[in-house]
Amino acid sequence: MGTKAIGLLAATALLGACAMEQAELEKPTMAGDTIRFSAGSCFGACPSYTLRVTPDGSGLIEPQRFTAIPGPTRFTVTPLQYRRFRAALAQFRPAQGTVKRIGQGENCTRFATDMPGYVIEWTRGEAPPTRLEFQSGCMDAGYGRLRATIASIPKMLDITPMVKPTAAKGK
Repeated sequence: MGTKAIGLLAATALLGACAMEQAELEKPTMAGDTIRFSAGSCFGACPSYTLRVTPDGSGLIEPQRFTAIPGPTRFTVTPLQYRRFRAALAQFRPAQGTVKRIGQGENCTRFATDMPGYVIEWTRGEAPPTRLEFQSGCMDAGYGRLRATIASIPKMLDITPMVKPTAAKGK
Protein backbone atom coordinates (compact mmCIF):
# COMPACT_ATOMS: atom_id res chain seq x y z
CA MET A 1 0.00 0.00 0.00
CA GLY A 2 2.83 2.44 0.83
CA THR A 3 4.54 1.73 -2.50
CA LYS A 4 1.33 2.48 -4.39
CA ALA A 5 0.92 5.76 -2.54
CA ILE A 6 4.49 6.81 -3.35
CA GLY A 7 3.99 5.84 -6.99
CA LEU A 8 0.77 7.84 -7.12
CA LEU A 9 2.49 10.87 -5.61
CA ALA A 10 5.35 10.57 -8.08
CA ALA A 11 2.93 10.34 -11.03
CA THR A 12 1.02 13.37 -9.76
CA ALA A 13 4.26 15.36 -9.43
CA LEU A 14 5.26 14.41 -12.98
CA LEU A 15 1.88 15.42 -14.37
CA GLY A 16 2.12 18.72 -12.49
CA ALA A 17 5.56 19.32 -13.97
CA CYS A 18 4.18 18.61 -17.45
CA ALA A 19 1.34 21.08 -16.92
CA MET A 20 3.82 23.72 -15.79
CA GLU A 21 6.04 22.94 -18.78
CA GLN A 22 3.14 23.55 -21.17
CA ALA A 23 2.64 27.06 -19.74
CA GLU A 24 6.07 28.23 -20.92
CA LEU A 25 7.08 29.83 -24.17
CA GLU A 26 10.03 28.64 -26.18
CA LYS A 27 13.11 30.82 -26.09
CA PRO A 28 12.78 33.27 -28.99
CA THR A 29 15.08 32.78 -31.95
CA MET A 30 14.65 36.36 -33.18
CA ALA A 31 16.34 39.26 -31.45
CA GLY A 32 14.07 41.52 -29.46
CA ASP A 33 12.16 41.81 -26.24
CA THR A 34 9.76 39.33 -24.80
CA ILE A 35 6.99 41.51 -23.41
CA ARG A 36 4.94 40.39 -20.42
CA PHE A 37 1.71 42.22 -19.64
CA SER A 38 -0.28 41.51 -16.49
CA ALA A 39 -3.75 42.83 -15.77
CA GLY A 40 -4.48 42.58 -12.07
CA SER A 41 -7.80 42.13 -10.36
CA CYS A 42 -10.09 44.91 -9.19
CA PHE A 43 -13.02 45.22 -6.83
CA GLY A 44 -15.45 43.78 -9.34
CA ALA A 45 -15.34 41.62 -12.45
CA CYS A 46 -12.27 42.96 -14.26
CA PRO A 47 -10.48 40.36 -16.39
CA SER A 48 -7.26 39.35 -14.64
CA TYR A 49 -4.56 37.62 -16.68
CA THR A 50 -0.92 37.60 -17.71
CA LEU A 51 0.27 37.35 -21.27
CA ARG A 52 3.68 37.09 -22.87
CA VAL A 53 4.62 37.76 -26.47
CA THR A 54 8.00 37.00 -28.06
CA PRO A 55 9.57 38.72 -31.09
CA ASP A 56 8.93 35.44 -32.98
CA GLY A 57 5.19 35.99 -32.58
CA SER A 58 4.55 33.30 -29.96
CA GLY A 59 2.10 34.27 -27.27
CA LEU A 60 0.81 32.72 -24.09
CA ILE A 61 -2.05 34.00 -21.98
CA GLU A 62 -2.60 32.72 -18.45
CA PRO A 63 -6.01 33.65 -17.03
CA GLN A 64 -6.60 34.29 -13.35
CA ARG A 65 -10.19 35.61 -13.10
CA PHE A 66 -13.09 36.73 -15.28
CA THR A 67 -11.74 35.65 -18.66
CA ALA A 68 -13.29 33.46 -21.36
CA ILE A 69 -10.53 30.83 -21.30
CA PRO A 70 -10.20 28.09 -18.67
CA GLY A 71 -6.41 27.83 -18.55
CA PRO A 72 -3.11 28.77 -20.22
CA THR A 73 -3.70 29.31 -23.93
CA ARG A 74 -1.18 29.81 -26.71
CA PHE A 75 -1.75 32.35 -29.45
CA THR A 76 0.31 33.92 -32.22
CA VAL A 77 0.77 37.47 -33.39
CA THR A 78 1.98 38.67 -36.76
CA PRO A 79 5.27 40.55 -37.05
CA LEU A 80 3.23 43.73 -37.58
CA GLN A 81 1.18 43.12 -34.41
CA TYR A 82 4.36 42.54 -32.40
CA ARG A 83 5.95 45.74 -33.76
CA ARG A 84 2.79 47.75 -33.00
CA PHE A 85 2.61 46.30 -29.48
CA ARG A 86 6.28 47.08 -28.84
CA ALA A 87 5.98 50.59 -30.33
CA ALA A 88 2.80 51.41 -28.42
CA LEU A 89 4.50 50.56 -25.12
CA ALA A 90 7.91 52.08 -25.97
CA GLN A 91 6.95 55.61 -24.90
CA PHE A 92 6.20 54.34 -21.36
CA ARG A 93 9.23 52.08 -21.02
CA PRO A 94 11.55 52.98 -18.14
CA ALA A 95 15.34 52.95 -18.52
CA GLN A 96 16.80 49.52 -19.27
CA GLY A 97 16.99 47.29 -16.19
CA THR A 98 14.94 49.60 -13.94
CA VAL A 99 11.50 49.54 -12.35
CA LYS A 100 9.13 52.50 -12.52
CA ARG A 101 6.03 52.56 -10.35
CA ILE A 102 3.07 54.87 -10.94
CA GLY A 103 0.75 54.87 -7.97
CA GLN A 104 -1.01 56.78 -5.24
CA GLY A 105 1.26 58.76 -2.96
CA GLU A 106 4.26 58.34 -5.26
CA ASN A 107 3.67 60.27 -8.49
CA CYS A 108 -0.11 60.41 -8.70
CA THR A 109 -2.36 63.00 -7.07
CA ARG A 110 -5.85 62.05 -8.36
CA PHE A 111 -6.50 58.44 -7.40
CA ALA A 112 -9.57 56.18 -7.53
CA THR A 113 -9.49 53.05 -5.40
CA ASP A 114 -10.51 49.51 -6.36
CA MET A 115 -9.05 49.73 -9.87
CA PRO A 116 -6.78 47.07 -11.41
CA GLY A 117 -3.03 47.30 -11.42
CA TYR A 118 -0.97 46.56 -14.53
CA VAL A 119 2.60 45.38 -14.93
CA ILE A 120 4.53 45.55 -18.18
CA GLU A 121 7.91 43.86 -18.30
CA TRP A 122 10.44 43.76 -21.11
CA THR A 123 13.09 41.00 -21.07
CA ARG A 124 15.87 40.23 -23.51
CA GLY A 125 18.34 37.39 -23.05
CA GLU A 126 20.23 37.56 -19.78
CA ALA A 127 19.82 41.33 -19.32
CA PRO A 128 17.95 42.48 -16.22
CA PRO A 129 14.23 43.01 -16.91
CA THR A 130 12.74 46.46 -17.36
CA ARG A 131 9.45 46.92 -15.56
CA LEU A 132 6.57 49.40 -15.39
CA GLU A 133 3.97 49.05 -12.62
CA PHE A 134 0.84 51.15 -13.08
CA GLN A 135 -2.07 51.48 -10.67
CA SER A 136 -4.89 52.35 -13.08
CA GLY A 137 -6.73 54.27 -10.39
CA CYS A 138 -4.27 57.08 -11.09
CA MET A 139 -6.46 59.62 -12.88
CA ASP A 140 -3.83 62.32 -13.43
CA ALA A 141 -4.17 63.72 -16.94
CA GLY A 142 -0.53 62.95 -17.72
CA TYR A 143 -1.27 59.21 -17.63
CA GLY A 144 -4.26 59.31 -20.01
CA ARG A 145 -2.25 57.95 -22.97
CA LEU A 146 -0.94 55.09 -20.82
CA ARG A 147 -4.49 54.18 -19.74
CA ALA A 148 -5.67 54.28 -23.39
CA THR A 149 -2.74 52.15 -24.56
CA ILE A 150 -3.40 49.54 -21.87
CA ALA A 151 -7.08 49.44 -22.81
CA SER A 152 -6.14 48.83 -26.47
CA ILE A 153 -3.83 45.84 -25.85
CA PRO A 154 -6.44 43.04 -26.19
CA LYS A 155 -7.63 44.44 -29.54
CA MET A 156 -4.06 45.14 -30.70
CA LEU A 157 -3.08 41.49 -30.10
CA ASP A 158 -6.45 40.12 -31.27
CA ILE A 159 -7.16 38.39 -27.94
CA THR A 160 -10.31 40.29 -26.95
CA PRO A 161 -12.51 37.15 -27.14
CA MET A 162 -10.17 35.45 -24.64
CA VAL A 163 -10.21 38.19 -22.02
CA LYS A 164 -13.82 39.32 -22.28
CA PRO A 165 -16.18 36.59 -21.07
CA THR A 166 -19.35 36.32 -23.13
CA ALA A 167 -22.69 36.83 -21.43
CA ALA A 168 -24.52 33.62 -20.53
CA LYS A 169 -27.26 32.87 -23.04
CA GLY A 170 -30.76 31.79 -22.05
CA LYS A 171 -31.46 28.11 -21.52
